Amino acid sequence: MRSVRWMAGWTLALGMTVAFASVAQPVRPGKDVPMARAALPAGVTLSTWAEGLEHPWGLALLPQGGALVTERPGRLRVVSGQGQLSAPVAGVPRVDARGQGGLLDVVLHPDFARNGLVYLSYAEAGDGGNSTAVARGKLVQDGGQWRFADSQVVFRQAPKFASTLHFGSRLVFARDGKLFITLGERSSRQTRPDAQGLNTHHGKVVRINDDGSVPRDNPFVGDKGALPEIWSQGHRNPQGAALNPRTGELWVVEHGPQGGDELNVVRAGKNYGWPLYTYGEEYGGGRIGQEASPPGFEPPLYSWVPSVSPSGLAFYTSQAIPSWTGSLFTGALSGQALIRLQLDGEKVVREERLLTDLGSRIRDVVMGPSGELYLLTDARQGKILVLRGAGAAGS
Repeated sequence: MRSVRWMAGWTLALGMTVAFASVAQPVRPGKDVPMARAALPAGVTLSTWAEGLEHPWGLALLPQGGALVTERPGRLRVVSGQGQLSAPVAGVPRVDARGQGGLLDVVLHPDFARNGLVYLSYAEAGDGGNSTAVARGKLVQDGGQWRFADSQVVFRQAPKFASTLHFGSRLVFARDGKLFITLGERSSRQTRPDAQGLNTHHGKVVRINDDGSVPRDNPFVGDKGALPEIWSQGHRNPQGAALNPRTGELWVVEHGPQGGDELNVVRAGKNYGWPLYTYGEEYGGGRIGQEASPPGFEPPLYSWVPSVSPSGLAFYTSQAIPSWTGSLFTGALSGQALIRLQLDGEKVVREERLLTDLGSRIRDVVMGPSGELYLLTDARQGKILVLRGAGAAGS
């Protein structure tokens, strides 16, 4: 029966859309949560670590100090502990740097200190258009020049489609060494329904082994017509992802259309509703689907109306800034802020918007080993900013 579940689910969901049309909607998750613009806590400082980056997108801190940072036009750079940028790393895959595409996320292999492996997500051109791809390679230095050596593509989103939007592309390694990849539904009315089918990677979170092979315990392995890499479906464009340090589960933030951005806990085999169930509407107005998620579809933990365009995600586990311990942080692109969500388990109980005076699009958020927070600003002259508590060590 599961071999045709995605087709049956789509047909059933269409019926539900009609059936639920006259049902009163519950309170939108997040509607009753207090939100305030806030100043930084006493003693917390903001500084610039590096600048002169063209639309930086992803940041990975190196165990020996410094970091790797991607620039959307297609450059990967090494950042020294003093904030100096290397020349572009050689050997990076060619990217389709149009619209929202380009070189996107970067993550280190869990055993990077031993194997030197780095994973990059990017928009890859090919027959039919483009799609998200993930390559891995070794970070090596020869005579002062950094190289992405022995590059190998470990995942390609299928099928490719002619669009420059909604690549998803966040990369997160789970505790068991499996790699999660978030994937957008390509922002087309033609591909929207794909988020509800299991025969494409559009609008999905996928899970692979570190070499690109498929884990045997993925939820749709063996289902006829289903792509075996799929972990969850019904996503629009997840732009931030992180593991919950308490549970080890994957949390994501994803863009809604006009309104309806979401925070979700992503679980095996679950359906997150897009485009059937959303708190957003068409750009310029007009209903897309229903708001309430019926049984069989996962409602968001939290949502934003109007949109803030959340990007990047980090749980704050340090005691360096005590009032932030246990919080969840995401950047806001259109919202031009750093957003702090105060949690009680899986419930958001308060939202703060920080750094609103900067007027910057925050693309990524990463917590450092001493409790500092690193932020990427999405601009032609983008920066790496650092928030530190009183007495925190340098980068």
